[in-house]
Amino acid sequence: MLQQTPNAAAAGGNNAQAFQQMSFSHLLQNFDAVGWIVFLTLLVFSVLSIYWIVVNLAKNARLRGSADRVVTTFWETPNAQDAIRYMEEQKASEPFSKIALDASQAAAHHQRNEGSRLAESLNRSEFVDRSLRQAVTRESMRLESGLTVLATVGATAPFVGLLGTVWGIYNALIRIGASGDASISAVAGPVGEALIMTAAGLFVAIPAVLAYNFFNRLNRVTNAKFDTFAHDLHDFFATGARVG
Repeated sequence: MLQQTPNAAAAGGNNAQAFQQMSFSHLLQNFDAVGWIVFLTLLVFSVLSIYWIVVNLAKNARLRGSADRVVTTFWETPNAQDAIRYMEEQKASEPFSKIALDASQAAAHHQRNEGSRLAESLNRSEFVDRSLRQAVTRESMRLESGLTVLATVGATAPFVGLLGTVWGIYNALIRIGASGDASISAVAGPVGEALIMTAAGLFVAIPAVLAYNFFNRLNRVTNAKFDTFAHDLHDFFATGARVG
């Protein structure tokens, strides 16, 4: 039976110790102030990213389920007053109904002030058009809630993780220099441990970037629907009939 030499046993022990130092738990135990700042920053980024992903998924799901129903019901209701009443019954978070209500209120306001300086300076079409532009802009901005956070996380999280890696490697090299042991077993553990921070930064950033692009695409489609609905509303409230 072969006997393990003392040098081989020592090398095996050093390798085992090096692999233990590459664990995330060992990394947490050896954080300094900068390490904790980097780790907590990535943790906050991750929580914010998950929160806004869930919020925007829920918001877009509700919007997709209600948009066609609200628009179709508005145009299919024979009586304009009943259609407006239906818009008023919608939830405050439903954007198409709010755009329609703004157009209706603008048309009614202009009609009540016929013969005044308001009616002289802006005709009915211009007044409704201005109200619709403001409504579409407002609802478009509401669609973008959280996207700035996702974009910021996606752009900065990799660099925050890289900062943690650079700082970890710097501290590891100082410890290695102080011990005088530059063997691969002494270097692999601390350096590998520091690289975990880069992986953590990418783990936080990638979902944020994918979510940002996904929601940005959905918002462009929704904004196109806003514009189409607003043009039809303008024709309806400015002329009294939907064109086309």
